[in-house]
Amino acid sequence: MLFHLFFVLACLLSPVSSDYQGDALDDMRRQLNASDDQLTDWNVNMVSPCTWSSIICDAQGNVLQVTLSSMGFTGTLSPKIGVLKYLSVLSLPGNRIRGQIPKEFGNLSSLLNLNLENNILSGEIPDVLGNLPKLQILILSENNLSGSIPKTFSDLPSLTDIRLAFNNLIGSIPDRLFQAGRYNFTGTNLSCGLNFPNPCASTLAQNGKSRKSNTPLVLGVAIPSIFLLALIVVTVVLKGRRKGSHGEVFVDVSGEDDRRIAFGQLRRFSWRELQVSTDGFSENNVLGQGGFGKVYRGVLSDGTKIAVKRLTDYQSAAGESAFMREIELISVAVHRNLLRLIGFCTTPSERLLVYPFMQNLSVAYRLREIKSGEEVLDWGRRKRIALGAARGLEYLHEHCNPKIIHRDVKAANVLLDEDFEAVVGDFGLAKLVDVRRTSVTTQVRGTMGHIAPEYLSTGKSSEKTDVFGYGIMLLELVTGQRAIDFSRLEEADDVLLLDHVKKLEREKNLDAMVDGNLKRNYDRREVEMMIQVALLCTQPSPDDRPAMSEVVRMLEGEGLAERWEEWQQVEVHRRQEYERLQGRFLWMEDSMYNQDAIELSAGR
Repeated sequence: MLFHLFFVLACLLSPVSSDYQGDALDDMRRQLNASDDQLTDWNVNMVSPCTWSSIICDAQGNVLQVTLSSMGFTGTLSPKIGVLKYLSVLSLPGNRIRGQIPKEFGNLSSLLNLNLENNILSGEIPDVLGNLPKLQILILSENNLSGSIPKTFSDLPSLTDIRLAFNNLIGSIPDRLFQAGRYNFTGTNLSCGLNFPNPCASTLAQNGKSRKSNTPLVLGVAIPSIFLLALIVVTVVLKGRRKGSHGEVFVDVSGEDDRRIAFGQLRRFSWRELQVSTDGFSENNVLGQGGFGKVYRGVLSDGTKIAVKRLTDYQSAAGESAFMREIELISVAVHRNLLRLIGFCTTPSERLLVYPFMQNLSVAYRLREIKSGEEVLDWGRRKRIALGAARGLEYLHEHCNPKIIHRDVKAANVLLDEDFEAVVGDFGLAKLVDVRRTSVTTQVRGTMGHIAPEYLSTGKSSEKTDVFGYGIMLLELVTGQRAIDFSRLEEADDVLLLDHVKKLEREKNLDAMVDGNLKRNYDRREVEMMIQVALLCTQPSPDDRPAMSEVVRMLEGEGLAERWEEWQQVEVHRRQEYERLQGRFLWMEDSMYNQDAIELSAGR
């Protein structure tokens, strides 16, 4: 506490004038189109911006770091940021910031880390960024940037990490950039050369040395998780306990305390606040229930709509510290097709997670539970959902470090925002809590009909178990049916949706396969392609299933024909083997009632 007081006094009494810093940051707030309930404590009339949320300063009152991840900004970048000559970290990933990168950013002579990933920035990359002498990390992936990589990037002496993936970039890549410990140029039109198996991407091995990889690495944050945790602790110390500012978080020490601290981008709610927001966890506010517990609709005091997941049977030998480490790892997975974690609440007996409320609920609801007058998912939206969910899972598997395996991919866990964009939820929770009270009779985590066969038999999951579940989810999108439906027994049909679809595919009976709610308003070729991708994803052997990055490419029309031809050949052989074994079993069954056959098969 004494250190905090010393720090604040140093900021307020510092002879270094911070007016220009406050003016620059206030212009940044306005240019980003921050809403009335965002950055409300960024008050330009205060002496120093060092007390503002998401700002870190040194003891002299110089702004060192600005971190505003996934805040929902839709504006542009302010050129005035270029006056912050002590700024070392500028991190704004996961927003929808548009426009160009200001050339004034080339004046940030102290900048170590610039992260503008997953926005909608356009225009060319300013060549002045190549003049930053201390720049170590540059992440501009997943934008709409065009043009070529500036030649000045060959002169970046300190660069260790550069990621420009999934932009409209063209031309060659300066050789200097391949010397960075980590780089990613996938998803562009850049020429990567032929020197390595996958020259467009590399990652770091655990020993810290560079190695080439077939898996591109595009993290949602520029700071490693361990360092991020340390940074959060520093932030807590520097900012101390404050009252009355937006973005504050609630600490529930004894169940009655209402003190507040800063905890990164997550908000820590009190039990009382979530209890009030859900009307005492009223059954009338239940949105759904699964293996992890119930989800409640809630409204915060400022009118923000939320979804509160109340975890069931939470057990952890390491207690709250382990829980908080896990949610921090989950919270740094930032992607437009992943559900963003707003915050959490812990008490001696409760663990709750808080998410934004998804206006259009889940894919399962829209397929099978809509009420009279509600909108049916048309074919165009189903295609977008399939691709969006695939991109979210690809990010978890191939762009997170460590990678995250979902373990329960299904239509009920793919949520829909106000624009019907797919948002994958519940990712990472299987790692977070070990729940025994599920719909499965074994200790395997998941939902019957969606669980890969190798997971059922061994209990071991991998990213390929997620691929299987995703394939079943595609079949749900096409048919509108559940993964298991016992009503089909009455028609002497297959209970499992996968077997049902395989049978109809062999019969080329597409019309009987597609959801009747579409009223035949769909593209037959597109339906066939989605079915083909689904069947490739649900092959019995995990080694035969595609990776999620391949799934994304196939949904976009690349490489499906070749994989499908291979699948058909394997499936014919598999079907013949099945029929041969089935005939053998029938013969054995007949033999039980045929004494002559029994005697013929006896020992001789």
